[in-house]
Amino acid sequence: MSVSRPIVFTGGDFETNGYYLPDDELLIDAPEGIAEELSRQGLKVSALWLTHGHFDHAIDAARIQREHSCPVLVHPLDAPQVNGKFDLRLLGIPWSIQPVSDLTLINSENIKTPAGRVVRVLHVPGHSPGSVCFYFAPEGILYGGDVLFRGGVGRWDLPGGDQRALFDGIRAKLYVLPDDTVVFPGHGPATSIGHEKESNPFVAAG
Repeated sequence: MSVSRPIVFTGGDFETNGYYLPDDELLIDAPEGIAEELSRQGLKVSALWLTHGHFDHAIDAARIQREHSCPVLVHPLDAPQVNGKFDLRLLGIPWSIQPVSDLTLINSENIKTPAGRVVRVLHVPGHSPGSVCFYFAPEGILYGGDVLFRGGVGRWDLPGGDQRALFDGIRAKLYVLPDDTVVFPGHGPATSIGHEKESNPFVAAG
């Protein structure tokens, strides 16, 4: 079937991207201000998937869950950052976010959208321990969070970061995808796997 392109929202001090998939009523990441924008547009969220637990991607998660009564999915290793059991001051963040008390933990390589589409979960730690990418194979789309950017990669100097794990994961799990796979990242413009394999200055293919 024909699938709509995602609605892109960028919010917060770190210009974090959130993506709303209309055909699935699915939201990927919850940057600051996206809850208000969803309300303004009258958009319903049936599920919220977090690429990782960093506050700039999860700051509106509790409000979205409260207003939409939807599950919030996150990798188990990043759950403490979302449920309030991790001190944000360790990241140099002097404030807290409202915790999500009822999390759904990602425990499978394949999950389904609210509309029943099967999506592959690629666990690529290094930016954070539980950082994941969501790969929609039939559409050739990857929601990459803060793993891979256009001309860049996620930072690895925060608690739980690991440069080698990040680079190895990009090569082993992302660069093996078709070159024309569109990557929607957590920050900045979209790119493609082929473009990054050829020109990313941080991680060379092979």
